[in-house]
This record gives sequence, structure tokens and C-alpha cells, in this order.
Amino acid sequence: MSQSITRRHFFGASATVTAGVYAATHASYPTASAQTAGNEAFKTKIFKAAICGDPTADLFEKLAAAGFNGVETTLWDTTPEKAAAARVIAEKFGMRIHSVMRGWAEFNNTDADARQKTIDATATSLRAAAAYGADTILLVPCRIGGMAMPDPWDFEMDFDPETLMVNKVVTGDNAPYKDYIEAQNRSTTMSIEAINGLIPLAAELGVVIAVENVWNNLWVKPEFLAAFVNSFDNIWVRTYFDIGNHTRYCKAEDWIMACGKTLIKLHCKDFKNDRSLRDGGTWKHLHEGSINWPAVRKCLEAVNYNGWMTDETGAPADAELARRMDAIIAGKQLTIE
Repeated sequence: MSQSITRRHFFGASATVTAGVYAATHASYPTASAQTAGNEAFKTKIFKAAICGDPTADLFEKLAAAGFNGVETTLWDTTPEKAAAARVIAEKFGMRIHSVMRGWAEFNNTDADARQKTIDATATSLRAAAAYGADTILLVPCRIGGMAMPDPWDFEMDFDPETLMVNKVVTGDNAPYKDYIEAQNRSTTMSIEAINGLIPLAAELGVVIAVENVWNNLWVKPEFLAAFVNSFDNIWVRTYFDIGNHTRYCKAEDWIMACGKTLIKLHCKDFKNDRSLRDGGTWKHLHEGSINWPAVRKCLEAVNYNGWMTDETGAPADAELARRMDAIIAGKQLTIE
């Protein structure tokens, strides 16, 4: 039986998670003294990170001086030996390499050899993450495009809660979106198969597969992404949520509340909504877009999110960026002149 998505339906399911995943993935955070001063209003702890390529001593020295707690590295295709050496360097500066950005995979590739190659690459990233001391890899399972799709704000997803197969994507006539619906369903099935195959390795290494849907035209509504992640029913598959990526679909608060306790990591950037533009808006520096940061922080508290928030604005990882992130962690909205 198909079911139209309602936020209420998934709040309960996505708000539950075993104590095991918390213990397995949150055991090595910095001390609470690293938190923003004046953040007593929140019980949850959030730590600041920046994205980097090669994690070097010079980088860690600079970030530590600016008030960051760690990094997420894009250097996933490396040997465990090199990753372990980087971990030692990070720890000398009291820093942590908390995640590895595996990024875009091709789990929906219809060529079996190409699909296996991208699965093998993801396994490489899991091994690297374990050696870095990271507890997650960021994984975008696949992407689709090149066919007619609704505007982001017009999506009204209707799917089978058991199979996750989509029946409709808009209210009314869905004939124009037949190819999109078929591509969505095929990608969901193939992604589930690939991720299930990687779970044993993730469990062995103690590294969570953190799924992100970053403008890949898949799982584009909060309850659908939550249903996809929850379908694995496994502590080694969680949600990596980018606070700025999805405001063109709906508010960041809706995503946080729907995904709930499946949230394992956060990216932060800002987005100025403008439906007159092709992409529905433009990227902005933190506190200069449409994100309601105090509301976001309250939602993170409501779902008991304790963990990392990594900047992805591309801004210099300096004291100014740290100040803007600290304001988010403290539940404040800055007015930027």
C-alpha cells in the first residue's frame, strides 16, 4: 500500500537509535572545555571542524589556533599507514580527523564492473577512515539527472513505506516525471544493495557509513531520506546532513526533525532562497542567507545531536569563520554588516 509522506509519521521512527551507535561513534570527542562560552542553554555538545585535503602539521597548528577541534579530510584514497601517520600528527595538536569525505559514488551504475569499482573505492575509504581515527565516511551513493523533474519546492513525494518505491513526486499529473520516478526507484534499490554489502566491513572497522543526498536529485524530502536510512535498521548506516543544501526543498528544521537520531554528522553553509533563480537561490557565507540558525540549534537540541559540525562554505578556516560557527553552536543569529 502506498502512503503519502507526512512528517508526523516518521518522527517517532527516526527519533530512536540504539545506545550502541552513540558509544561507537562519539567516544573520542574533545572535552567540553572546547565548547563555546555562554552555551549553557544547551545540553548537547557540538564541535567545529573544517574540510581539508592532506592533513598536515601546519594545517592543524593553524586550525587549533583559530579555535577548531578537528577536520574532515577529502583524502580518502590513501593507505592505512599514511592515514595512521596523519592521525598521530593531529593528536599532537589536540585535534581529530573525525570523518572522511568519500563523496560521490556510482552505486546505480548499470555497468557491473563500474559499479564494483565504486564499491571497492568506498571500501578503501572505510579502511582509511579507521586508520585516521575517523568514525564516519561521508557517502553520496549516486546521482540522477538529465530528465524532467519538479522544481524543488513542488515535490510532494508518495512512496511505499516497505519497499521505498516512489509512486508520485507531485500532486496531479505525474506522467511528465515517469523517467525520473523510474530512475529514483532503480537508484534506491541499487544503493540499498551496495550499502548492505559494505555494512560488514563498516562494522568490522567501527566506521559509520554516513549517507548524504547533496543535490543528487534523490531522497529529496526529509521523510523520504529518513525512511531510506532507517530501512537499513543498522547502527552502521546513519545520516550526514548538510544544513544549507536542502532549504530549497523545505526548512532545515524540517530535515533535522525528520532525520532525528539518525543524524551522525553535520555540514554547515548558508543559502539565500530565491525561486526566481535556476537553483532556487544562491550560496552565502554563514549568517548571510535564509537559514534560521537559532531554530536550527533548537532542533539539534531536540533530537539530542552531539557531534561535529564541519564548515563547507569554502571560507578561510580562520578566527572569523570560527566566530560565526560559535554563534550557531550558541543558538545565536549574527547580523553581518
